[in-house]
Amino acid sequence: MSTDRMLAIENVRAGYQSDVDILQGVSLAAAARNLTLIIGPNGAGKSTLLKTVFGLLKAHAGTIRLGERHLEKLEPHEVKASGIGYVPQEVNVFPLLTVEENLRMGGWMLRREPARLKTQLAKIYEVFPVLADRRRSPAGDLSGGQGRMLSVAREMVAEPKLLLVDEPTAGLAPALVERVYDLLQVARRMLGATILLVDQNVEDAIVQADYVYMMNLGTVKTCGPAATFTPERVRDLVAECLLG
Repeated sequence: MSTDRMLAIENVRAGYQSDVDILQGVSLAAAARNLTLIIGPNGAGKSTLLKTVFGLLKAHAGTIRLGERHLEKLEPHEVKASGIGYVPQEVNVFPLLTVEENLRMGGWMLRREPARLKTQLAKIYEVFPVLADRRRSPAGDLSGGQGRMLSVAREMVAEPKLLLVDEPTAGLAPALVERVYDLLQVARRMLGATILLVDQNVEDAIVQADYVYMMNLGTVKTCGPAATFTPERVRDLVAECLLG
């Protein structure tokens, strides 16, 4: 992986209880402007890792750095202010607010810069014309695919340096999966953002990635450039994880 690391995670241990670690000393890095993919079986700790980076869970040990800034003791709002966006697995919108109100919530940190916020909203509507057409509609009226689009677009308003994305294609019809990946590539092009992606849709996601980590039982089992993760190798690795 490139030494131009945007995110560096070293020997992180974390879990949902103080005496139980789901993450068993995880170390990984995400290179600037790359899409880094995390794969692995259910229960490997992938989503737990994203929550720990964003501050929703506190690391029991280890370090998490964005550039030179340590994140492991920060609260989620401080992590977000550092330049990190987080798109959770579920469609994460305010259903009673309009599409534009949701986007403005994503740009809350720009509330004292109205001109910049206006410019960002214009960019979002240019990239996502469907959201422009539905800007005055309640977010709860959107389809599942449109809701995912809004979840990603809302995080893009604040121009994050790093975008954490958890299972963005979960539960979507195959026809919508490619569109979701297109959205992530738009985020890279539009923002120059670094993306750390967790996805169970392994074969399709690897095509989008620059670098891949495979996790199992709270540790990194293996890693390497995406091109080295052929379908045959992935099947063998998953079998090893499941069979021990």
